[in-house]
Amino acid sequence: MFGTHHQPWYHGNITRSTAEDLLSKAAKDGSFLLRDSESIQGAYALCVLFQNCVYTYRILPNEEKKLSVQASEGVPIRFFVALPDLVEAYYKENMGLVTHLQYPVQKEEEPEEEPEPSSLPPQLPPRNVLQSSGNESKDTHADAVRGYELTRLSISDNLLSRLQHVDMSNVPDEHQKLIQEYVRSSVVMDAEQVQNGNPTLPHFRKLTTNICKSLNSEIARTLPTLEALLKVLDQPLSPGVGRLRSQISADAGQSVPFRLEQLTKLLYSIEDKTKNIVFDSVGFDGGHRKSLIPPVTFEVKTDSLGISTKYLKVDVESGKVYFKKSKDGPEDKYFVHDKILQLVKSQKMHTKLVVIVETEKEKTQRKEFIFEDTKKREGFCQLLQQMKNKHSGKPEPDMITIFVGTWNMGNASPPQNITSWFQSKGQGKTRDDTANQIPHDIYVIGTQEDPQGEKEWIDTVKAALRDITNISFKQIATQTLWSIRIVVLAKPEHENRISHIFCDSVKTGIANRLGNKGAVGVSFMFNGTSFGFVNSHLTSGSEKKLRRNQNYVSILRFLNLGDKKLNPFDITNRFTHLFWLGDLNYRIELPSSEAENIVTKIKHQQYQELLGRDQLTMERAEGKVFLHYEEEEITFAPTYRFERDTREKYVYTKAKATGTKYNLPSWCDRVLRKSYPLVHVVCQSYGCTNDIMTSDHSPVFATFDVGVTSQFVSKNDPTGESQGVIKFMNCVATLMTKAKTKFFIEYHSSCLEKFVKSPEGENQENPEGSIKVRFGTQVELTPIISDPEYLLDQHILICVKSTDCDESYGEGCVALRAAERSHTDFQIALTHHGELTGNLSGSIQLRTSEGKQTEKLYDFIKVERDDSGANKGNKSAMGLPTDISNPNYMSYKANSAGDKGWSYSMPPRAGSSAKDVTSGNISPKKSGYDHSMRSPTGKVSDTVTEEGQPAEMFDNPLYGSMSSAGKRGKDADSLRKDHLTALEQHFAFPKTSDQDSDRPPVPTPRNRSYTCSETKPHVSSPSVASSNNLQPQPITKKCVVPSRSDGGMMASSRPPLPVKSRPGQESQPQVKPRDYRDSSELPSKTRPPRPGQPLPKDGHHETTQPSKMGRPLK
Repeated sequence: MFGTHHQPWYHGNITRSTAEDLLSKAAKDGSFLLRDSESIQGAYALCVLFQNCVYTYRILPNEEKKLSVQASEGVPIRFFVALPDLVEAYYKENMGLVTHLQYPVQKEEEPEEEPEPSSLPPQLPPRNVLQSSGNESKDTHADAVRGYELTRLSISDNLLSRLQHVDMSNVPDEHQKLIQEYVRSSVVMDAEQVQNGNPTLPHFRKLTTNICKSLNSEIARTLPTLEALLKVLDQPLSPGVGRLRSQISADAGQSVPFRLEQLTKLLYSIEDKTKNIVFDSVGFDGGHRKSLIPPVTFEVKTDSLGISTKYLKVDVESGKVYFKKSKDGPEDKYFVHDKILQLVKSQKMHTKLVVIVETEKEKTQRKEFIFEDTKKREGFCQLLQQMKNKHSGKPEPDMITIFVGTWNMGNASPPQNITSWFQSKGQGKTRDDTANQIPHDIYVIGTQEDPQGEKEWIDTVKAALRDITNISFKQIATQTLWSIRIVVLAKPEHENRISHIFCDSVKTGIANRLGNKGAVGVSFMFNGTSFGFVNSHLTSGSEKKLRRNQNYVSILRFLNLGDKKLNPFDITNRFTHLFWLGDLNYRIELPSSEAENIVTKIKHQQYQELLGRDQLTMERAEGKVFLHYEEEEITFAPTYRFERDTREKYVYTKAKATGTKYNLPSWCDRVLRKSYPLVHVVCQSYGCTNDIMTSDHSPVFATFDVGVTSQFVSKNDPTGESQGVIKFMNCVATLMTKAKTKFFIEYHSSCLEKFVKSPEGENQENPEGSIKVRFGTQVELTPIISDPEYLLDQHILICVKSTDCDESYGEGCVALRAAERSHTDFQIALTHHGELTGNLSGSIQLRTSEGKQTEKLYDFIKVERDDSGANKGNKSAMGLPTDISNPNYMSYKANSAGDKGWSYSMPPRAGSSAKDVTSGNISPKKSGYDHSMRSPTGKVSDTVTEEGQPAEMFDNPLYGSMSSAGKRGKDADSLRKDHLTALEQHFAFPKTSDQDSDRPPVPTPRNRSYTCSETKPHVSSPSVASSNNLQPQPITKKCVVPSRSDGGMMASSRPPLPVKSRPGQESQPQVKPRDYRDSSELPSKTRPPRPGQPLPKDGHHETTQPSKMGRPLK
């Protein structure tokens, strides 16, 4: 295949979408290019333009590495040794292609990259050519890369030159002579050996053996002593130690480095055994039960006027909360953890909390407290959540907390104390001091420009965590690329819950060959939940925004993590939760003359205007990077570029040979996340430290409460268990492509035994030029377990593929929880390699076996709106729906579906009415705390107030935006018509049907809240991606549509209004589940099981017509 990479028509691993764009620009029939196949490694894709449509043909190698084109049937298959020969042959007509090849489309010129100053890793050979400047040619770059392949002579000259500059005064004379002899002549002989196929470097091994003569004898003398010591510490002898000794002492043929490595491992083993013995002797095992959280006392008021003061003492270890009249008063009145039923946060007063407790007579009592500030209330809630978790008696956790930290260390060693980073102390959304000693379950630490060795840095982090938590955390994984590193640590008790660990890295430095820029990643399963973590260091420089975007796409495509069976999906869809952290290097896009104004705004904490010019915010708003990711609101100062050893001064100029370079203060260091729909994830803190000043960057921290699922084992009799079914109906895909091909859908999930392929879809005319594909056949999936406790936590990954080359044209995800109680319409965005490629709409129906769901730890905290009349006359003040599932905080960012890429039509809540849903979104700027969460579950929150009336609750914002009752009625039709796009969040009631009328009411002891929304949410912060920039764009790829008639296909009808929105029609009565706050009685220990839901006789429902979306040509 020699010479292929230099052909003008060969474009390497460009994306399918980029290939279509290049051919569209060529705009000539017979234009063509070759690219690497996205679906088969080692294969190619031949892309040909004809009549403004792109046809793709796979080029596959056979066992003899000969290449053939999968062209039209009936054309003899021809084999070629090299791609140039194949291309030459297909210039002829009648070769089975739609048209013969005529005009090769050449690569676009890439902007020249200026090498960044960076300390190269020691393992790289010395360069022969390193002279480079900003205006050097591409040939010079190629020479720099080829500089690694030095000639034998240049190696000797180079090493001799270096030797002259090394201080050898402390080196013995005989060793000096040995080194000089090697660099003068022996290194050339080693190079010849390598050229001849012998990579063992025999002369170098001889050099090290002679230098280490004394060391060899010392190893032989020391080893028996160490083995004897190990026997003392570890009886019987650990397996493999005997083999280790024979390898080191008996096998003199082994190299000195190998024997030293084995000796080092033995020393580490001895150190670990000693620690275990000492820890056991003092009763310390680093585990959860031995990590003591000291009691914490909170001063609170028992009324809003602040007259009566009381004290709440939380003792996590004993599982008790004491109610005291004075700080030093008696502790005779307390409630045990299992008598504390729920915490209800006030939405109006950020310092108010209601504690619902069970009294002696099995009555519920509501106690209201006013805390000193919001952070104190959050600290109290976190301590009680920790207490409930510790004493729950559950064999497996259903919620864990994760610390994610990123720090560009600036090639400087860290200070002695870095504990503030792991305690989330500093600026922004921070943790209260009362929660300091609550350990997180998992710590993920990403560093860039890290000068330390792997073990040295891990020991530093472990020591800091031990100082805070008294726990010796276990190392789960680490991955290093040059000076970019990610470390994952977990509590010892979780070690056996973590499996399927994968690590990988991607280089994005010059020519994607240097690792000074790039990414490292780790993925694993925590019981039944998959996690992915990516730490990246992207291209620096304010003007290199596009290159950073390219870095992101390269990492997305080539970072190989997670389940290998999910090959069609990149890392954005492979994990339940994906966290992306690092020095992303996006800058504030303002002229350098504004530097002083920027610093002034930072001093006055006027961040909003600056965030409006943040490159990452703007690029996300335009859908160019981090599509459908979320980031907590930024309320801390820019983390770059500080003068070292102080955080009082930004240094925004740097003198270079080419002139003064400006590095305006910027939020370079970020943490973003992307999760599957309808899962629980809450950001509890996001900020940066103030006291770690060795680098020109400040460390950034973010902490999350994350729902997890267990490795499920059904308690039902497998023989008597009814079979579960997942049905997908009336699926319609709108794809932004010029490809002339047929499509099918693949359904992937861990709840399926294997992935399922749908029948081929029917391509239809689409007025705006994209392809609409209707999949009329109903697809039934059979889950491996039908118990609702398991199945409702699962997700179906969907991939729309072409039949001609088996490549993906878009991927998305559907949550089975959305279909928990009824037939549900869905609409999801389709993305491919981080780019929006279309949408898929359809219906999903789920049948499970009988079974009940257990209450989750994250159902323990809910949010309540206090004063029902507070907002009369002010419709936009805040949202006033009636129920929320455990948001854990008061306000939130209004995220449109464009931020998430999914929406569902959901059944109404029991007991809710149209008047419950009003307009307005809470502005993050008006809130003091917590701006983003999702929760999949929750009980009805009809808490009884002091007056004995049910308190109104507001809906979970992340299930949809608030909509105005005033905008329903006559305008509802038009609102609804414009509403169903993949880029707007909506939750509408499913239409009723005659088939469903006979369905019995289903008890819903864990009723979940979903919001009915008909309006676009207002984005109040520039840090939130604007909804406008994610609106469907006019499609500029004008594809010649198939000539096939659409006759016989049913036109999509507009969906009916939600039942509760129809004028003059009363809402149908709903079965309202009991809740312990509705009366003084507690619910019985055994709740009625959820019966299996019968499927309707006719599962075919008309679906809404998906909106048209387009991607402008580049």
